[in-house]
Amino acid sequence: MRYARSVLSAAALAALTVGTTAALTAPASAAPNTTPQKVCGSSYKTVNSAAVGSLGTIYLTYNATNGKNCVATIRNNPGTAMDMSAWIYVSDTEEYDEDYGQYTSYAGPTYVYGKAHCVDWGGHIKNVYVQVTGSNCGALKENRVTFTR
Repeated sequence: MRYARSVLSAAALAALTVGTTAALTAPASAAPNTTPQKVCGSSYKTVNSAAVGSLGTIYLTYNATNGKNCVATIRNNPGTAMDMSAWIYVSDTEEYDEDYGQYTSYAGPTYVYGKAHCVDWGGHIKNVYVQVTGSNCGALKENRVTFTR
């Protein structure tokens, strides 16, 4: 009986040690904690994206059921809150939505009705800004601009 209790105690201590080590070990690189679908909604499919330097990505998504586009700006490495934005604009209808603030992971969602319209969209993280104009409208070629302030 004494031997069985010692073996069980040793096994429990080993499991606790392995569990504690696994829990305290940080991953080699932090993965984003969200996706465009988590921000915009599961029925929104990514149709375009633009890198924000090395800081993250701005995603343009579309929901075929309701005809709406959504934009979300997602950081590569969530952490301390910093200036971020996401915006979308349809020039034909002058419909516009934006989200701007201090965020730890993402900015958005921003929504407009975009079915059969060209959309302009963009955002920023920290001091890196991206704007895409004339996007996702068939034959027209979009224009992308990235700049630092």
